[in-house]
Amino acid sequence: LQSKLILMTTLLLIVLPALYFLLYEFNLPQWQGMTMGEKVQAAFFQSVTPRTAGFNTVDLTKISRLGQLIMILLMVNGGSPGSTAGGFKTTTLAVLVISAWSVIYRKSSTQCFGRRIPDDVLRSAVTIFLLYLVLFLTGGMLICSIEGLPLMSTLFEAASAIGTVGLTLGITPDLSLPSRLILILLMYFGRVGGLTLLFAVTARQTASQTQLPQERVTVG
Repeated sequence: LQSKLILMTTLLLIVLPALYFLLYEFNLPQWQGMTMGEKVQAAFFQSVTPRTAGFNTVDLTKISRLGQLIMILLMVNGGSPGSTAGGFKTTTLAVLVISAWSVIYRKSSTQCFGRRIPDDVLRSAVTIFLLYLVLFLTGGMLICSIEGLPLMSTLFEAASAIGTVGLTLGITPDLSLPSRLILILLMYFGRVGGLTLLFAVTARQTASQTQLPQERVTVG
């Protein structure tokens, strides 16, 4: 099941952004000097590199705000479990999407490919996703307030740090010490992993065996 989820999610995360870059982004005026072959290569390369290597073959400062936002989302998502890529991982995204799909169709459990995903896996996926989202947004907004730079640029740097990617819009060398410390902490968190750090902090706390009364809460 894990292999199927990884392959399916990775394929979608490569093809869909590549189609955006090819059909819209590289047809903007600033990219008119590129041939069709260069556009195809650049589209697929910029679709893959935010989740893995962190190399760039085009000037990232010329990419539109929408294109930068897509790259930010790809960097925060990252690679797959067991790899050296950062981010909250493709399986986390897959579990969250499948869980939402199960809720929409009123299924009693999270199901995919003829298998049922345990509830503790879903809870871990939600926790990891929220950790990355909160830290990434907080780091970007703090750097924005400290440096007075555009929010999109600081969010790009924060996403690159927490996803351990290495892409930049060129603002990192000019950042002050507090902003650099924020990026360092984000990189450390992204490399070690959210649950690993939490488990290390709470290692001495034993889980309670008691169960409190259950009560339903309305959401949405």
